[in-house]
Amino acid sequence: MMSPDVAAAEAALLDRAEIDATQMRQTTGEYRDLTIDDAYVIQAAWQEIKLARGEVLVGHKIGLTSRAMQASMNITTPDSGFLTDRMVFEPDTRLVAADFCDPKLEIELAFVLNTDLAGDDLSADDILDATEYVVPAIELIAARSFRRDPDSGRTRTVVDTIADNAANAGIIMGGTKVAPRDIDLRWVSALGSRNGVIEETGVAAGVLGHPAMGIAWLARRYHEQGLTLEKGQIILAGSFTRPIDIRAGDDFHFDYGPLGTFSLGFN
Repeated sequence: MMSPDVAAAEAALLDRAEIDATQMRQTTGEYRDLTIDDAYVIQAAWQEIKLARGEVLVGHKIGLTSRAMQASMNITTPDSGFLTDRMVFEPDTRLVAADFCDPKLEIELAFVLNTDLAGDDLSADDILDATEYVVPAIELIAARSFRRDPDSGRTRTVVDTIADNAANAGIIMGGTKVAPRDIDLRWVSALGSRNGVIEETGVAAGVLGHPAMGIAWLARRYHEQGLTLEKGQIILAGSFTRPIDIRAGDDFHFDYGPLGTFSLGFN
């Protein structure tokens, strides 16, 4: 297991890369034998850096929930990251593209919990019982490490991504909140448009068969560590589209049908 001091040093590099919006070398470029467990230690150290300067933990994200994305990263499980209050952005506003490293958007649903949630064998029904409401959400992703290292040519791995807080940079929630049993969440669909052109479409069942199942996976992983998902936390359940690239000047529109629409722009 990576030592706390080394993890903290690596987390500090990722933090600086995020602040400067400048990509850095991959973590596995320096530590070739890094494991997924080590990567989560680095991620936890980065969370502590953010909390120490006043950010507040508000939830978690789940990624790599589709078979295609797992196959592309040569893994068989999702990954996860943390969300703080400074990573929550308002819908129908504009952000600055240059503030983020290689930014992209993904179309998802967010669950807000009405009770603490823990257990190693939770079902979709258990997750719905623990959910206050579900709302359309967009994940802003930004990779702080190079996809391909300019010096070595090494390709970024899932270990690098996990250390990098699963590439999360923010969340935008919009549209209409819905009680978790008011509709069949598997059939929530969305259209993602950039500059008036539909770039991605998807249906929420693409997330492990039901968007609640990624949360069951996360609760199980936390349960193994003696941790709990907490009442009031936002859980970003996983993307059911491919990422959409962001460029300065882009205007995005997201249409979730009965669950409403919202927009986001980038200067």
